[in-house]
Amino acid sequence: MSNILIINGRVLDPASGLDRQADIAIADGRVQSIGEVSPEFRAERTLDAQGCLVMPGLVDLAARLREPGYEHEGMLESEMGAAVAGGVTSLVCPPDTDPVLDEPGLVEMLKFRAEKMQRARLFPLGALTRGLSGEVLTEMAELTEAGCIGFGQAEVPLGNTQVLQRALLYASTFGYTVWLRPQERDLGRGVAASGPLATRLGLAGVPVAAETIAIFTIVELMRSTGARVHLCRLSSAAGVAQVRAAKAEGLPLTCDVSINSLHLADTDIGFFDSRARLNPPLRQQRDRDALSAGLADGTIDALVSDHTPVEADAKTLPFAESEAGATGLELLLPLALKWGEQSGAGLMRAIEVVTAAPARLLAAPGVGSLAAGGAADLCVVDPVHEWQVTPEALKSQGKHTPFGDYAMRGRARFTLVGGRVVHG
Repeated sequence: MSNILIINGRVLDPASGLDRQADIAIADGRVQSIGEVSPEFRAERTLDAQGCLVMPGLVDLAARLREPGYEHEGMLESEMGAAVAGGVTSLVCPPDTDPVLDEPGLVEMLKFRAEKMQRARLFPLGALTRGLSGEVLTEMAELTEAGCIGFGQAEVPLGNTQVLQRALLYASTFGYTVWLRPQERDLGRGVAASGPLATRLGLAGVPVAAETIAIFTIVELMRSTGARVHLCRLSSAAGVAQVRAAKAEGLPLTCDVSINSLHLADTDIGFFDSRARLNPPLRQQRDRDALSAGLADGTIDALVSDHTPVEADAKTLPFAESEAGATGLELLLPLALKWGEQSGAGLMRAIEVVTAAPARLLAAPGVGSLAAGGAADLCVVDPVHEWQVTPEALKSQGKHTPFGDYAMRGRARFTLVGGRVVHG
C-alpha cells in the first residue's frame, strides 16, 4: 500500500468541524496527519488538490447493486465503479435481491465479493421477514453476525401490524435498528402522487396518507417496544412534521430523503416521462420545500441517492407499467452541493448530510470522517467543475435518471478507500 500525500486542498470534515487549508499524509491505509507532515514521511504519490475540497468519502444509505439476481440491470462491478466515481466510499444495500438477503450465507457471499473488488465498503441490510413475505421473522442474530447492519422490508410494505410489532420487539431486545420505508400497503398501490397532475394524466394516485398512516403506526409501536427505527426516503411535508414531533419526544427515530424527492416535484413527470417513475412518487412543490427545510434543520438526518438501476426494456413501457427507479450514485455529490447552495443550508451541512450524518447511523468506526489515525476513506472534489448528465457516460448499468441532460456542478477528481486510489 503506497504512501500518498494530498497537497493544497481545503480540508472539510463536518464530524469534527474542520475547515482549513491543509496537506494530508496517508500511510498503511490510514490518515497519518492533517496539516503538519512529518519530515520522515516519503510520498510515493502526490495528489494536487489545488482549488478542491478534500472531504470524507460519501456514505450512501440507499443503493441497490442488483446482485444477486438482477445482474442484467446492474452488476456489482459496474455499480461499485459508479459509487467511487461519485465519491461514495460506503454504501448500504437493501435486502430485495433475488434470492432475498434472509440467509447468512447470501450476506457473507455478497460481502466477500464486494471486499474482493476493493472499491467502496458495503453494508448490507438483512430482510426483516423471510423472503420479505411479511410473515415469519428472520434469524436477525445470525444475519448480524454475517455482517448485516440493520433489517428492513425494502419496498415491500409490512401489512401485518402484529408481525411488525413482534419484529420491533425482537430488534429492540438485541439493539438492532429496523429500516422501514413508510408506506401503507393498500393506499400505496398507485404510480404517482395523488393530486391535480395525477388526476389530469389519469394515473393511479398515492395519497400522503399512505406515508403518514405508516409513520403513525411505526411511532406508536416504537413507544411500546423501545425499538430504534430508521425511516427510508420521506416524501411529504406531513411526514416531516410527524418525524419532527417524534424526535422532539425523544424517540430513537432517524430518517433520510432521496435526491429525487429533494430536487424534483410531480410536475417533472411532464408528459408521462417514465424516468420520473419513482418510489416514493414525486410529490408537490410544498412537500419538496418541507423536505429541504427538514434536511437543513436536522429533522431529516441524511440525503441518499436511492440508486436503482433499471434496464432499458423496463423503462420504455407506458408510465404506469414501467419499473420504478433511477440511477443516482454518480449524482449524489453534485446534488448535495447544489442543495446546500440553493437552500442556504451551506457547504458544511451539504457535506454533512452525505458523510458524518449517515455514518452515525452505521456506527462503523472511521466511516464518514477525516481524522488522524482513521481510515483513509476520502474524496478530492472539484466543486466548480461543470458537467452535463449524459446517461450513456454514466458508469452504472442503469442509464435512466430524471436528471438526464441536467447541468451539474461538482465532481470527484479522486476517491480513496482504505488509502488506495480507486478513482482518478
